[in-house]
Amino acid sequence: MIERGHAPARDAQIVVAVVSWNTRKLLGRCLDSLADDAAGGRADVWVVDNGSTDGSRELVAERYRWATLVTPPENLGYGPAVNLVAQRTDAPWLVAANADVWLEPGALERLRACAASDDRVGMVGPRLLLLDGSTQISARPFPSVVSALLLLTQAMRVSARARRRLRMAGAWEPAPGEAVPWLTGAFVLMRRCAFDDVGGFDQTQWLYGEDMDVCWRLRERGWLIRWQPDAIAHHVHSAAASQAFHDNALLLHIAVAQHLWMLRRRGELATRTAALAGTLDATLQLLASVRRGYGPRARTRRARVRAELRGQMLGLAPRARLELLLDARRRSA
Repeated sequence: MIERGHAPARDAQIVVAVVSWNTRKLLGRCLDSLADDAAGGRADVWVVDNGSTDGSRELVAERYRWATLVTPPENLGYGPAVNLVAQRTDAPWLVAANADVWLEPGALERLRACAASDDRVGMVGPRLLLLDGSTQISARPFPSVVSALLLLTQAMRVSARARRRLRMAGAWEPAPGEAVPWLTGAFVLMRRCAFDDVGGFDQTQWLYGEDMDVCWRLRERGWLIRWQPDAIAHHVHSAAASQAFHDNALLLHIAVAQHLWMLRRRGELATRTAALAGTLDATLQLLASVRRGYGPRARTRRARVRAELRGQMLGLAPRARLELLLDARRRSA
């Protein structure tokens, strides 16, 4: 493992762990947005590059010498890469960041102020804006049998309560500082003692589901998770993952990670029941898509639904098969 960069800012209150893989241009934009916080001594920025071949490492070493560059000998994935930075630093606040996120001025301090306002807050996340300017739904419910059944019965079509429970766009947005179930881990600030209390990210989760799992454990230990919409970050969704997997393969990967999470945290009965409901729902969507014709858009939609169907059906497979599939994807990346 090679490390290059400045001497760590030991007095910085916030350590930012940016996890990078083949998103050179976006990584530069991310680091540019953190430059003022680094220069002001508020943030100690680390970049963990998971084997980029697009010049990302060279970019950091040459243009952002104020950041510490870490180059592991293998692709650690997201959570383990953040854990590595956490093990080498001791600031009271820790940020986990994708390289495809960049901040509006003042966002980092707004997140810290929100978390510092209540000693029970273990994590806080910003409003994530997608490229079209819309707000990404980053606060979500945990996967459950109830959620799967609501989707299967299309309850959200007739029930505002169901739409809110599913955290659907246009039906629910948490108030500033409101506690939420879990946050998308594209950019989150965590209280160090809370992160340490739950043992950090699960080292066995390579990619996807790690944010959901750490939030589950934070809540189990009594920590609050909050959303701060006044802190704005821009997000190019799945910029790295979409290179590793084409769209439908990514859907399958996410489904496998979610099923394994449910098996571990909710048990086999809940996992199989939710997967069965999801399989029925995807089957009905596929049948409906056939009636919509065979144009290019209809074919694209059908391919996506087929991938969703395969993903849900995998929830009925033995745990060992799911673990093998996830390991195979990790080794091929």
